[in-house]
Amino acid sequence: MHDLAPLARFGGLLATDLRDVTSDPEALDSAGFWAVSADFEGRLTCARFGDVREDPVPAPVPGAWHGPAAGDWTSSLDRAAYTEGVRRIREHIARGEVYQANLCRVMSAPLPDPSGADVDALTALLARGNPAPYAGTIRLPAHGVEIATASPELYLRRAGSTVESGPIKGTARTAEDLLEKDHAENVMIVDLVRNDLGRVCASGSVTVPELCAIESHPGLVHLVSTVRGELQESAGWRELLDATFPPGSVTGAPKSSALRIIEALETAPRGPYCGGVGWVDADRRTAELAVGIRTFWIDRAEGVLRFGTGAGITWGSDPEREWAETELKASRLLAVASGTYEASGKAISR
Repeated sequence: MHDLAPLARFGGLLATDLRDVTSDPEALDSAGFWAVSADFEGRLTCARFGDVREDPVPAPVPGAWHGPAAGDWTSSLDRAAYTEGVRRIREHIARGEVYQANLCRVMSAPLPDPSGADVDALTALLARGNPAPYAGTIRLPAHGVEIATASPELYLRRAGSTVESGPIKGTARTAEDLLEKDHAENVMIVDLVRNDLGRVCASGSVTVPELCAIESHPGLVHLVSTVRGELQESAGWRELLDATFPPGSVTGAPKSSALRIIEALETAPRGPYCGGVGWVDADRRTAELAVGIRTFWIDRAEGVLRFGTGAGITWGSDPEREWAETELKASRLLAVASGTYEASGKAISR
C-alpha cells in the first residue's frame, strides 16, 4: 500500500497532522478538532487533527483513482432476496411489530489496484459527479477507516447547546413522483427523531421548524425535515450518541423492533454505511455529522470497495418499486466510482 498520510476533508476544510485516535466519545467534549466515524454496528473512531485549514477539494487528477469495473459490483441481497425482504417487513407491520423498517444491501467490487487506492482521489470525482452538502472523507488506513461520502443527510449539527437533525425519508426521481407513502414515512421518522432528541434535550425544547421540505440532489429529490432542541446541561457527546444512534431515518420505527428485523433480514454488516461521519470542534462546541449514506469505503482485508443502498419499507411499499429506489440511489454513484459517469455541467446541475 502506498504511504497514505492520515487526513480528513469536510466541505472546504482539510484536516492533517494526526495527533490522537480514540473510541471514547467523551474525547469529543475535550479539546481540538476531531474527525468522527461511527459504524452502524457501533464501532466509533474519533481522530484528532492538529492542522485544520480552508482547502477546497482539488479537481480530479486523471488516473489517480482506479475504480472497479462497472460490471464487477455484486450485492449482499439480490433482487429476489431484497423483494422477499420487503414482503417479510410488510408481514411484521401487519402483525403490529413495526411501522417502518429500512432494508439495505451492501454492494462490493474488487479494486484493480488495492495498494494504490486512495479515497481522497475518489472524493475529487464525487465532488464533481455527485456534489453533496455533507460530503466528507476520512483517511486513516492504519485504523481501518477509509471513507468517502457524498451524503445529503444531516445526522447531528451542534452549535453550543443547540442540536439539530435533518432526517430524509422519501426519495423519487422528481417531486411529481413522490407518493403519499413518502410523506407518511417522513412524518413517522420525524416523531422518532423527536423522541430520540427528547431523551437528552431540555423538556419542551424540541421543535420541528421544517416538515417534508423538498430538496433536489443530483438525479433525484428527497423529502427532508428539521428537528431541533436544546441539550440538557448534563448531556455530553456520550449521552447524545447513546440517545440518537443509529440514526432513525436508516433504522425504522419503533427503532428497537426495526433493528431486530434488520438483523434478521440483512446478510452483510453495514459498516460506515448508515452510521455517522463528520467532524466535531470541541473548542468551539460545534459539530456536523452526516448520516453515512451515499458512502464508499475501502475494505483492505478483502481488497474491495463497498457501497450501501437501501429504502424505507412501510405497509404501502411495493417490493419492486423499493428495489428500483435502491437502484436509483446507487446508479450514479457506482458509475462515478467505476469511471463510467461523464460529468458535465448539465449532468451535475442542482
